[in-house]
Amino acid sequence: MHLLYLDESGHADDPQQKFFVVAGFSVFERSSHWLDSKIAPIAQRFDPAHPETVEFHGSPMRAGRNYWHKIPQKDRDQAQADILSFLATRQLNLKVFASVIEKSLFPADKILGQAFEDVACQFDQHLANIFHARKDKQRGLIIFDKTSYEEKLQALSSVFKHQGHSTGKLRNFAEVPLFIDSRASRLTQMADLIAYWIFRFYESKDDRGYRLIEPYFCHFNGKNCGFTSHISAAAQSALDALPANPKPFPPPSATPATPAVVTTTTTTTVVQATVETLKIETTDSDIEPEPA
Repeated sequence: MHLLYLDESGHADDPQQKFFVVAGFSVFERSSHWLDSKIAPIAQRFDPAHPETVEFHGSPMRAGRNYWHKIPQKDRDQAQADILSFLATRQLNLKVFASVIEKSLFPADKILGQAFEDVACQFDQHLANIFHARKDKQRGLIIFDKTSYEEKLQALSSVFKHQGHSTGKLRNFAEVPLFIDSRASRLTQMADLIAYWIFRFYESKDDRGYRLIEPYFCHFNGKNCGFTSHISAAAQSALDALPANPKPFPPPSATPATPAVVTTTTTTTVVQATVETLKIETTDSDIEPEPA
């Protein structure tokens, strides 16, 4: 089974925002624990004693709000760059899926449904491509952060599967979307970063995170099949003319960084050997087995 972790960024009914994004990434089920174990040491930089209390969310990390207001910007940027860099891990074979909507082009009550249909169809086609290319029958499950859209998205998924959508039916999903609390899932937090930085690129012309994400949109036979945009020619022209950001994200860390904040009153020693134990030996068959 392949798991698609999704989040939305922007608000479909907020007149102050021009764009709405649904985006995330897919991972083979047997790789999810490995990826989680790689993100965990990044949280330990900020609270070695209680890393589970550290939540990675794009908007507060960029702006330095809430938990992140005492964390230096360079450390916040480094953490986000390090998490997004896992998209480049060859063995994980992560695929990014996204839908971007310029809200003025759609009625307000159609925006969410269109974005979800785009991404659900992209993922469904990806699973079909796996079967056609390798005769490997895989089912898919969408995992969302808990949201006010939960009831509507579950209903839409059921309709797309049993009655159909604008171009057919969803044929490779195991179940309607699952909604979980992002505090309990590092992978949902990673999906948040992906959705936020795609939104940030379109809404605010800030390309720092988007440039790390763009190469990993799902492709098949050389075609980008993981990204759908509904934007005006004027908006696209403005993006095409966007100069390179003078302050891009830093390169990924070569080694785990020193903790930025220590919240305990006693001395805490972070043993690098502990981090090393998280490095598991993998093969391609561990990540995504070939069909028998």
